[in-house]
Amino acid sequence: MTLSISLTINGEPRSVAIDDPRVTLLDLLRERLHLTGTKKGCDRGQCGACTILVDGERVNSCLALALSHDGAEITTIEGLAEEGRLHPVQEAFIAHDGFQCGYCTPGQIMSAVGLIAEGHAHGDAERVRELMSGNLCRCGAYRGITEAVLEAEAKLATRERDAA
Repeated sequence: MTLSISLTINGEPRSVAIDDPRVTLLDLLRERLHLTGTKKGCDRGQCGACTILVDGERVNSCLALALSHDGAEITTIEGLAEEGRLHPVQEAFIAHDGFQCGYCTPGQIMSAVGLIAEGHAHGDAERVRELMSGNLCRCGAYRGITEAVLEAEAKLATRERDAA
């Protein structure tokens, strides 16, 4: 039995046929929609490599059934840049060398974007480390990741103040 769901992915409305009700958002994104920026790490929700935003909230896409998210707005790493310009979190990851091998980087960045949008970081490195602890980096780039999140948070806050 084939079911159809509607999703908005990176701002683009999509209708997707689902043949298996057990398909996860991760597999739908990577295998069916060819958005391969989201990585499959542990496939158990323990590493955070598959982190995406669903309706603005951080989600481990390997644990999220696609059918359960009919009508959702999904943002992947491919949808962060605007008009050819990197998102401030992406820029900060580059500036602070917040990656080494790069495998975890899309999930780290998506988690950081969600964390900042949720308003939880408050310029506190310890808090950022705690709230990003679900995203593992086997290369140990945690210092650069934390610095990148703090810089991006400050830059986005300044941008908001200037726009008001």
